[in-house]
Amino acid sequence: MSDSLIIVPTYNEKENVEAIIRKVFSLSKEFHILIVEDNSPDGTADIVKRLMTEFPDRLFIEERKGKLGLGTAYIHGFKWALQRKYDYVFEMDADFSHNPDDLERLYNACREGADVAVGSRYEGGLVRVVNWPMGRVLMSYYASVYVRLITGMQIRDATAGFMCYTRKVLETIALDNVKFVGYAFQIEMKFTACKLGFKVAEVPIIFTDRTHGQSKMSKKIFKEAFFGVIQLRFRNYKRAN
Repeated sequence: MSDSLIIVPTYNEKENVEAIIRKVFSLSKEFHILIVEDNSPDGTADIVKRLMTEFPDRLFIEERKGKLGLGTAYIHGFKWALQRKYDYVFEMDADFSHNPDDLERLYNACREGADVAVGSRYEGGLVRVVNWPMGRVLMSYYASVYVRLITGMQIRDATAGFMCYTRKVLETIALDNVKFVGYAFQIEMKFTACKLGFKVAEVPIIFTDRTHGQSKMSKKIFKEAFFGVIQLRFRNYKRAN
């Protein structure tokens, strides 16, 4: 039984899902993987189910009825993990933008005292992004600056989606009260962990844009993140008063 579960949300990831699963299972540390599958029409679930016969008791799938959002996929995965005996729960994309070789570095950060480890593109003020156009790099970098300014968090990569949470963090956060479903979910989880007094460590990584499949970013998701930060600050202000 591994102490670590990686949650990978998928929607139309047939080009990537088998490769990412095999890569994780080739690592020296044993990880388990939970695929949270949102009814992909491209057959992603069929690929995962075929691999489950090859990797019994290490690879799992939870199928949902439709594309319900990144945040709800992770909340679903968190609850699934807490019902079992995992001490470390990871978020990771299916498209290799997050390098599986960095999983052990996030794991070690939590083993060595952090409650949350963030795979950070901007730790130390540097930008570690490959294959993004400059406009998107600047938008992402200054989005994190904006989040720090509004919320007061000192995390350099507030929108990062490559994470390791210790069990006690997920047991403490009221998961049913997490509001946002897009990339604002990532900000809300970090903000909540900080406000609860947990130690958050940033681990520098190199982020590489996907080469297969399509990005799930949209104007709606960006709008939720932009205005969601203000809502987070306002909600915290109301509680303080």
